[in-house]
Amino acid sequence: RGGAGGGGGGGGGFDFGEVMVHQMIHTIEYVLGCISNTASYLRLWALSLAHAQLSEVFWEKTVIGIGVEGGDPLMLFICSFAWACFTVGVLMGMESLSAFLHALRLHWVEFMNKFFDGTGYKFAPFSFETMNDEVIE
Repeated sequence: RGGAGGGGGGGGGFDFGEVMVHQMIHTIEYVLGCISNTASYLRLWALSLAHAQLSEVFWEKTVIGIGVEGGDPLMLFICSFAWACFTVGVLMGMESLSAFLHALRLHWVEFMNKFFDGTGYKFAPFSFETMNDEVIE
């Protein structure tokens, strides 16, 4: 029959059961990947909500609770400054954590799911000692 159509050249017959199992494994991996990506994004969203809530709590406890209710303009200024410092500190800390988690998620969840097979060779770091050993032999 020459080279017209049919098969991958393996010579074996078509096994529907093997193809079905293979496709089911890929389907399960895809669904788990979707759930994992969704959970990862929900984690980032929860971090941003936590920042907003903490900022509101700081506002109520410092500026409203001490500054406004105290009636002293100097205390209001000091409480507003303390609120700004606390909020910026929390903002920087939590947003740095958010950026780190997002980069980690992109690397481990998305990149590793799409491109990494783990079928390569064992990593051997560069070393002058092994290089000298090879030259001597």
